[in-house]
Amino acid sequence: MLPPAIEVSHLVKTYAGMTAVADLSFTVARGEIIGFLGPNGAGKSTTMRILTGYLPANSGSVRICGHSVATEPDAVKRLIGYMPENNPLPEDMRVSEYLYFRGRLKEIPRRKLGPRIDEVLELCDLKRVRHKIIGQLSKGYRQRVGIAEAILAEPPVIIMDEPTIGLDPHQILIVRDLIAGLRGRMTVIISSHILPEIEMTCDRVLIINRGRVVAQGSPADLRREVLGHTAYQLVAAGDLAVLPALITAVEPTFKVTAASEPDATGFSTVTLSAERDEEFGEQLLGALVAQNFRVRALSRAHPTLEDVFLAATRRSWDAKQPSAPKKAAPSV
Repeated sequence: MLPPAIEVSHLVKTYAGMTAVADLSFTVARGEIIGFLGPNGAGKSTTMRILTGYLPANSGSVRICGHSVATEPDAVKRLIGYMPENNPLPEDMRVSEYLYFRGRLKEIPRRKLGPRIDEVLELCDLKRVRHKIIGQLSKGYRQRVGIAEAILAEPPVIIMDEPTIGLDPHQILIVRDLIAGLRGRMTVIISSHILPEIEMTCDRVLIINRGRVVAQGSPADLRREVLGHTAYQLVAAGDLAVLPALITAVEPTFKVTAASEPDATGFSTVTLSAERDEEFGEQLLGALVAQNFRVRALSRAHPTLEDVFLAATRRSWDAKQPSAPKKAAPSV
């Protein structure tokens, strides 16, 4: 049985006494696409640099496809395609020249390199600029050149730090489709602040804060784990005084969390919340109609990955807040 693509165990990295990564552990399966999230200073870029061998850890271990980053750095570098944030590209080389140069450094045989360059130029929508000097390209094209270089040698693991930064919506769509096309063939870790892109692209999300994992799982699993509730927005006319008793008859944990004053036609907008993450729409509608409510709209609120991210990081900050010191007893 093949080992996982990435195994991180009890990773620690400090800078001048400041802890950037604190006892970090996680595993990534082969062919999986992972979103790596965290607030600024959470330790994302440091972790990625350790995974690629660019930065040594103070303690802990990282294995890429079964190879230790610390003791087998040359083998690991052959297994990883890395696109750092603000990727430094040679501005005086043409796109095709740069890819040929990088391909030879990656030990791609000459007979295979030309066709492979054509393939990645097509995948990254770069054919029209293949003969242009990199320094004359826009930010979006430069980002795509970085992605093309990362996947050029078809490594089993791809690590991308903010791959869509500076791209327009059309370019973001191209990159999203490109990454999705790698699913099953390559393992991909993506760090990004564009959370909707992570939600649409990734199989699983890893959220870190203060160098520790604070939540991980699929976007749907994280919504249930971190938020753990169901919310509905109701627009209805009727006796709002009976609404609390009506909704608790449907689900005991239901409560009214917000309600507007009735408008000129008698309709109010009400937000309902239950602790259980289940579908209650049909039961709610039946109960409301039975009590002679006129219902204009009833919709379930679907929390976004941004809601999950904010809740998970806030929870981790709250857990770290120091308790107030106890006052010493007065001396007698």
